[in-house]
Amino acid sequence: MAQFSQLATLAEELAGTASRLKKRAAISAALAQVQQQGTGEAGLFAQYLAGLPFAEADSRKLNAGGAMLSGLVKEVSGATDAELSAAYRRHGDLGAAAAELLQGTGNNRAQGSAGIGLREVEEAFAASATAKSTAARRQVLRDLLRKAAPLEAKYLLKLMLGDMRIGVKQALVEEAIAEAAGAAVPAVRNAVMLEADLAGAVARAFAGTLHEARMRLFHPLGFMLASPVESPEEAVERFASTKEAAEAADVALEEKEPKREADPSAALRDDNQKDESVPPELLHIEALVEDKYDGMRAQVHCGVEGRVAIYSRNREEITESYPELVEAFDNVPEPLILDGEILGWDLAAQRALPFAVLGTRIGRKKVTDVMRAQVPVVFMAFDLMFAAGELKLDLPLRSRRNQLEAVAERISGITRSPIEKSAGSLFAGEDPPVERLILSPSFVVESADDIDRVYREARERGNEGVMLKAMDSTYQPGRRGLLWMKLKRELATLDVVVTGCEFGHGKRAGLLSDYTFAVRGPGGELLNVGKAYSGLTDVEIGELTQWMKDHTLEDFGHFRTVEPLTVFEVAFNNIMRSERHASGFALRFPRIVRIRTDKPVEEIDTLERVEAIYQSQPDKAGA
Repeated sequence: MAQFSQLATLAEELAGTASRLKKRAAISAALAQVQQQGTGEAGLFAQYLAGLPFAEADSRKLNAGGAMLSGLVKEVSGATDAELSAAYRRHGDLGAAAAELLQGTGNNRAQGSAGIGLREVEEAFAASATAKSTAARRQVLRDLLRKAAPLEAKYLLKLMLGDMRIGVKQALVEEAIAEAAGAAVPAVRNAVMLEADLAGAVARAFAGTLHEARMRLFHPLGFMLASPVESPEEAVERFASTKEAAEAADVALEEKEPKREADPSAALRDDNQKDESVPPELLHIEALVEDKYDGMRAQVHCGVEGRVAIYSRNREEITESYPELVEAFDNVPEPLILDGEILGWDLAAQRALPFAVLGTRIGRKKVTDVMRAQVPVVFMAFDLMFAAGELKLDLPLRSRRNQLEAVAERISGITRSPIEKSAGSLFAGEDPPVERLILSPSFVVESADDIDRVYREARERGNEGVMLKAMDSTYQPGRRGLLWMKLKRELATLDVVVTGCEFGHGKRAGLLSDYTFAVRGPGGELLNVGKAYSGLTDVEIGELTQWMKDHTLEDFGHFRTVEPLTVFEVAFNNIMRSERHASGFALRFPRIVRIRTDKPVEEIDTLERVEAIYQSQPDKAGA
């Protein structure tokens, strides 16, 4: 039987290894060793190493959050609240904190001795997922931790929290599986994608049956992502950096200008390096452009016995938050996976509502008729991932789009649901049902002028900007490349002063790296408007940590208030009304641009300026 201590020891080794190749080799060797034991546990070993308590296709959950696990660590180690808090601040990680607290206790069993088996962990996780009460769940996990040596407890807790923090992504584990089994990496990844079962893919890889993997619906596929660009001209240049576009530009030049002597160095240039002598107006592209909506990216899976599942970008199931979409898609007669955006929708104006409005629906476990009426939602579809019994990911965008339009036409009369749905009746009131499936409007563009025109029109409609997609692009789950790009408006930055800070996590444990900041109110008072943790270098964070400690006003353990003397310039996506901060506003996705050592606190931005920027947004929520 494979031991969890084997996995914990490997994980500790991987956490201290920087080389990706060395990590892959170590994982591959460990998988081969477990496979040779003949217990059939190599799949479980790979799954747990990737930080997955259950297979992605498995809907079970441990139902054990940080609060419960922290309490169990105190029980098992005998630590006080203060001791656990101090250990957590030192490590920024509950698993590492537990390992420290367990040293010298009865759990300090020598590593390598008979301990917890992988099957025992599997059984405990299964019992936790099906426990009838919180007390029963606590008992199962308490018993597991009591058997664990410090290093085992460290990685059991990391696994239960779904964050191993060892510098190993699932993609690397997939590569190691292929290496250990002598299989092709694409074949392993395809099996994992189709069946959403990493352990199952390991079994298939060693058995030589990867080609037999078949698509299962109702598990989230990876989303294709877009890279940001700052201007239409940059978008055109990036699209035109492909070999085909560059060749088209060469033809255009030859037609417009006299033929020039061949440049002997041209053959030495990289294919993707654009000749800077090509004027931008001669660069030809063929891209699909769509409005970039400020909603929630989602996949809809439907068409099998009335079942509907909706998954967010981080692969969490969010179906119960949008019952009107379930009602709309539950009669779809064919299995489908659609990629798109959940939007709050103004039914009268037929346009998207600001994200701040949709935000009131996000995470709701129970949605009332009042919520449905106040914030109606629709699904804006822009890609087709699965239809007619097969994945469409390898088709070019132009083909997927044509098929998506055909699907939408077939089911448009079905995908409807009422604004409200009261108990005991199908439709409440006299309002007709709402069409919940909308196909994203799209246009083909060929130049920077085309993109600029469509971008301005999108902004006038109150949307974030535009998405640009190469017409021949395949759908690449989880990839962010140059085949899809997003062009969004940059708002003006704000100069703010830091009023508080808190310790980070993982590599930033022990560092004050999360900063709360404020603007100046009408009476000169400081009013918090947001919190940011990205944008600074490690050196800057280290220097600021010492400064913050030296200038602390109140120390609450994890969080402390500081003297308001450090000025940041921050950027953000937009501004929302919010009761979270004293200013009445919150910056969405704030990021630190720089430390303004040149600017005195007296010159930071004011609440009046925040209000002005908010009012200038065409996509602002109602006051």
